[in-house]
Amino acid sequence: MTENESTLFDLLRHGEPLGGRKYRGQTDDPLSEKGWRQMREAVGDHRPWDVIVSSTLSRCAAFARELSARHDLPLELEPRFMELGFGEWEGRTATELLAHDPLSLTRFWQDPARHSPPGGEPLARFQERVMAAFREMHARYAGRHVLIVCHAGVIRMLVSQALDMPLDRLFRIDVPSAGLSRIRLDSNGTGWLPRLVFHAGRL
Repeated sequence: MTENESTLFDLLRHGEPLGGRKYRGQTDDPLSEKGWRQMREAVGDHRPWDVIVSSTLSRCAAFARELSARHDLPLELEPRFMELGFGEWEGRTATELLAHDPLSLTRFWQDPARHSPPGGEPLARFQERVMAAFREMHARYAGRHVLIVCHAGVIRMLVSQALDMPLDRLFRIDVPSAGLSRIRLDSNGTGWLPRLVFHAGRL
């Protein structure tokens, strides 16, 4: 680590998958035509990155592979950047869940750390795997510009950690399809200071 070194992480959420909006979690639905268009429009012809890292789920990895090939950029697939596992809620819409059991979904939105979906991944475990992967990416690519193609939950987690937010506030962060956020980690020679540069934007 050198004094005044900065590392940039751009966080790109996947576009709309086939089947539209639902709690798909780790269900591996591919991108729809609209989803492909959303992601291509989000980055345009820009290529500021040194490397691309992607969730292994196809709604992220397929576009990451295309972008990597188009710009001749190295690509790394990282399974720890998969979405939160939603257990029994996977494949169901919020409307369906609210009609069936509104209390459980409302509790999850208000305090996901204490109210996991039935059979779902505990938020503390999700935090542990996402942040472990992020720390490894930072150690590996310190001083460079990295694009991470991932999911709403992963972006919420990384943004909340950069801002030192408690986990129960996670769903106060809105992450649109193909939205792009940027986190900069600045070094002062003894440690790293994370800064949210922008959120839910485009290049």
